[in-house]
Amino acid sequence: MSGFLALVLHAHLPFVRHPEHEHFLEENWLFEAITETYLPLLGIFNGWQKDGLRARLAISLSPTLCAMLRDPLLQQRYLRHLNGLLDLSEREIHRTQWQKPFHDVALFYFERLRDSRAHYEQMGGDLVGAFRQLQDSGTLEILTCAASHAVLPLLATHPPSLRAQILVARDEYRACFARDPRGIWLPECAYTENLEPVLREANLRWFILDSHGVLHARPRPRYGIFAPVFTPVGCAAFGRDLDSAKQVWSRNEGYPGDPRYRDFYRDIGFDLDLDYLQPYLPIVGMRGFTGLKYHRITGGGHAAEPYQRQAALLAAKEHAAHFFHARIAQFQKLSRILDRPPVVVSPYDAELFGHWWFEGPEFLDALVRQTCATQDSFELLTPGDYLERCPVNQVCTPSATSWGEEGYLRVWLNEATAWLYPHLRAAQERMSHLAATVAASDALAQRALRQAGRELMLAQASDWPFILRTGTSPEYARKRVTEHLLRFTNLANQVSANALDSQYLGQIEAQDNLFAGLNPDYWRGPSAA
Repeated sequence: MSGFLALVLHAHLPFVRHPEHEHFLEENWLFEAITETYLPLLGIFNGWQKDGLRARLAISLSPTLCAMLRDPLLQQRYLRHLNGLLDLSEREIHRTQWQKPFHDVALFYFERLRDSRAHYEQMGGDLVGAFRQLQDSGTLEILTCAASHAVLPLLATHPPSLRAQILVARDEYRACFARDPRGIWLPECAYTENLEPVLREANLRWFILDSHGVLHARPRPRYGIFAPVFTPVGCAAFGRDLDSAKQVWSRNEGYPGDPRYRDFYRDIGFDLDLDYLQPYLPIVGMRGFTGLKYHRITGGGHAAEPYQRQAALLAAKEHAAHFFHARIAQFQKLSRILDRPPVVVSPYDAELFGHWWFEGPEFLDALVRQTCATQDSFELLTPGDYLERCPVNQVCTPSATSWGEEGYLRVWLNEATAWLYPHLRAAQERMSHLAATVAASDALAQRALRQAGRELMLAQASDWPFILRTGTSPEYARKRVTEHLLRFTNLANQVSANALDSQYLGQIEAQDNLFAGLNPDYWRGPSAA
């Protein structure tokens, strides 16, 4: 065996739940990810298990994503969404019956969506339970994440908030998967030394950094990114491999830009008559993605060509073989200069596979099957498995880092987001003060304090400053942050004045209903004084 390959997927979406509206546009982020990523991946993972493959893969499921996947309201709304897509795809079969290339694609969509509905109903809508079964049977290792996917170094000046993000996430993981997590996906791979005490308190054993976070460690790591390093408190830091990242991530240099693949942006939601589409769009009069796309990637001024599913599957198989042989060549080169088997860590956003790169799940399936069929190439494992195999590693202090633009925190802390952090800082300090002073015997005040903690955590999510920076839905992001901070302030004022409005509290609890076991004591700490 020349080395080890650790494939790691990071599945996360911001908490979006609006029971006050019958239809809400941003809830489609979840529905699209279920249809195009999570259900296809579960189907592939189950196929590995059914065929007896010695496949092994790590995946993080963020606590906010798990909360939405387990929510009965969102499960019901997703099934409504899926039934609407199935109805639309059936209409598309009739509309395209005299357009042979498009008709074939319409038939493909109908059959795929029909199978997705059957799969979803078979598991009772419990995707988290399906992932749990795959972990229990040994196919997956599931990581935790920060509770609301906050950029943790930005909380480092307030240790109680940092502590709450990690310990609430650990508690939610226990509720979902009936065990403690071994690894954590640090949101945005953002790291600073200040994280170490709470990672140790939560008994988290490993995490992943972008390559420069390990390469710039003190002292310099002997094996570069091809072996983990232990931090001074005993957590293992794995570095991301750049070569395998570029092959899969880059649309310009990597596989997803191949012209045989489906074009993400060309969707019937923007091409067809609005009256025809209206019953299937989440917002009246507003065009949007439906997921039904008939064209492959074409550029250079050429007219868009019809999508051909079999050609795309062939491309995915070819690219999986290319990736496989590239890893063999990489391991052979490394084995000549290292005195231990190297580990190549390849982390990706899970939503790349299926949502952004439609054929990504098939690429992953072909890669794993080829690896399992070739016993003397390299072995698939998780970072946690590697630590069991190779428990002795160099002790280093990783560099502060993220995998965002330019490798630091500019994506989340910049001129478009600077206004947010003073408000968060004030709320964080107030939460710690209340956690330290409110009597544990005051049941209603403790209930309000738990909800205040939820609102604060939702305001801390990395998604809102990211959206503010990229400009994709800035009004929604600004509205969400403002609403959560206002709810926090209202609840904190009521707790401080001992004038709690139980009706108002119940309304907020019904809307932002995640983290049922949240413990306000997690905010007690050095900053509470």
